[in-house]
Amino acid sequence: MKSLVKLLNKPDFWPIVFVLLMGVLASRTLFGPGYFNMHDDLQVMRQLSMEKCFLDGQIPCRWIPDMGYGFGYPLFNFYPPLPYLVGELMRVVGYSFIASAKGIFIIAILASGITMYYLAREFFGKLGGVVAATFYIWAPYHAVDVYVRGAMNEAWALIWFPAIMWTSYKLISSEKNSFKWVTALALAWFALFTSHNLMVIVFAPFFSLWVLLWLVYYKKWSRVPHLAIAGVWSFGLAAFFTLPVLFEKGIVQTESLVVGYYEYTAHFPSIKQLLFTRFWGYGPSVWMDIDDKMSFQIGWFHWVGSIVLMALAARDYLKNRKISRELLVIIFLFVFGWFAAFMAHPRSTAVWQAVKSLQFVQFPWRYLTMVILAFSFLAGSSVKLLTKGKYLLVLLAMLGVIVYSWNYFLPEHGKLGSLTDEEKLSGAAWDLQQTAGIYDYLPNTARTAPKAPMKELALVLEGEADVRSEELGTNWARFTIDVYQEVLVQVGILQFPNWRAYVDGVEVGTFVPDNEEWGRIHIFVPEGTHTVELELEDTPVRTVGNYLSLASWAALGILLQKKYKQRKSL
Repeated sequence: MKSLVKLLNKPDFWPIVFVLLMGVLASRTLFGPGYFNMHDDLQVMRQLSMEKCFLDGQIPCRWIPDMGYGFGYPLFNFYPPLPYLVGELMRVVGYSFIASAKGIFIIAILASGITMYYLAREFFGKLGGVVAATFYIWAPYHAVDVYVRGAMNEAWALIWFPAIMWTSYKLISSEKNSFKWVTALALAWFALFTSHNLMVIVFAPFFSLWVLLWLVYYKKWSRVPHLAIAGVWSFGLAAFFTLPVLFEKGIVQTESLVVGYYEYTAHFPSIKQLLFTRFWGYGPSVWMDIDDKMSFQIGWFHWVGSIVLMALAARDYLKNRKISRELLVIIFLFVFGWFAAFMAHPRSTAVWQAVKSLQFVQFPWRYLTMVILAFSFLAGSSVKLLTKGKYLLVLLAMLGVIVYSWNYFLPEHGKLGSLTDEEKLSGAAWDLQQTAGIYDYLPNTARTAPKAPMKELALVLEGEADVRSEELGTNWARFTIDVYQEVLVQVGILQFPNWRAYVDGVEVGTFVPDNEEWGRIHIFVPEGTHTVELELEDTPVRTVGNYLSLASWAALGILLQKKYKQRKSL
């Protein structure tokens, strides 16, 4: 009973409860049975693939056998895994694949509100934190990410932007507990790296200016080494993933990610789409704004509110002629938010052309993540800037943004459709998931993506042999073959470094013939009865990444244990 009373009396308990309630309301339909249509309808397949890796001992997961039409695919060598690692925890406690997918969407909504609360509370108090969290959760683009696009990883990135801003600010401004905030910042950056690595490109410039602002304001240049340590440490924690992404992108056909439909020039929303229209749809982003079937609105409460609050801040400055910490953050967020909106608009084309790495962002409207981050955080300043009737106006603003976005936070047709794991992972639905995104990380050994499903693990092309007892794992394959005359065997796996083949334990060469369109592995097997095994072994880059991550996590564990013992001895 005493512990319950202690919990209820914690300063942040009731604000956190309110923020969680906002998140529950925004994700209300996801708690029911069934599933919903989304653009990126591979969440269940990715979760299944992650589970197969765990059961097979392929940790970290890199190659998944079911995608690429069943010929395999190096998905998690390049695709951020964190949401699906969390989803696997849900699977362990008994949730279905569909429930797990919905669960990690729910976590994304709830956790984004919590991190925004703590960030805004730092500047505008508990009520300001609640206001900012409410605006962040109910931002229209947040609904687009979850209910329209089904962009799991981007929804998870929205958790970590406020967390990184908060922990970096605390690291710079605090006089003590530097270890605590270095660790927290490193973990927050690790989480962003492994949630949505492309969003690092979008967020990093704003983060750099944010850090510079507070280094100058507090004159705490002594914190630069601490920030550097957090950055290096976060990279080490995520090295198992980030190193292959950086140094092995040349072994897959990443050009498919920036051409055709994914060319950024096709996806600039207009001013009307950003500011004025309340159009809502569940279709795709297309070339002309009149044909777009999805919404790119910032939200009237968000962008109008930013202008009103900036005007109030200017009024206060003209009255007091004092540049406070709060005024600095308001100016920063106002400029940050509107510059992000500019980056989403066609007028920013020159910037996109100058910064070549931006093409991998694919969709300029992804900058709406930065817009809602800035304007939601800025909304928290209302509790400081408003005077007469402050609480009523703040309450009306919160109610207004909820009502404005209420019907956006629904799946297509307003409800979940009836669907089970068995239905999602069989028949036409299974075939669709096997082939979706097949060009995203297609190995360079393939001239074109497979056009038909893998039916035989080992297919004899030349010579005479009988194949029996085929087995296929996540990163290995095995079959027994009776060879009557030396044979050329085509293996139903796409060639990719470092697939190696062994005949009775002795390595043999693998190759892709000139006439092989799909890039499948080929081997020669001599006369006799043999066991042929194939294994995907780590490249030097993956090995270094694995050991760096292992060392970084071990260091974290050792340091936390040391700090715990120090506190216990006090």
